[in-house]
Amino acid sequence: QVQLVESGGGLMQAGGSLKLSCVASVRTFRDTFRSTAMGWFRQAPGKERDFVAAISGIGSTIYYADSVKGRFTISRDNDKNTLYLQMNSLKPEDTAVYYCAARSDYTGMHYYTGVQEYHYWGQGAQVTVSS
Repeated sequence: QVQLVESGGGLMQAGGSLKLSCVASVRTFRDTFRSTAMGWFRQAPGKERDFVAAISGIGSTIYYADSVKGRFTISRDNDKNTLYLQMNSLKPEDTAVYYCAARSDYTGMHYYTGVQEYHYWGQGAQVTVSS
């Protein structure tokens, strides 16, 4: 059963922009999507999965990894059950598979940065930035 589906990855030159989307299954989340925290992570070949950005459910509190702060923007559209990641000023070191993640409970204004803190994961979207 697929719960999160990412799209929008691809190949981009350094300095360019890409926007990732992550659609959450209505069947899975029903009315909880708007009240649960979500996040983006990325994993480069041979490396661990790293935190990129997180957003709370209620109040949309946001937090970014230092490596993307000022370049990436996380947002959500609760009416569309969709999470976004706008990526600007891309660098070759941003090359990775990007995953969206969601919790399954009411999280209020909290956000989460740990891989183990999320319950659902998307299949991943490849982002490749050439120099």
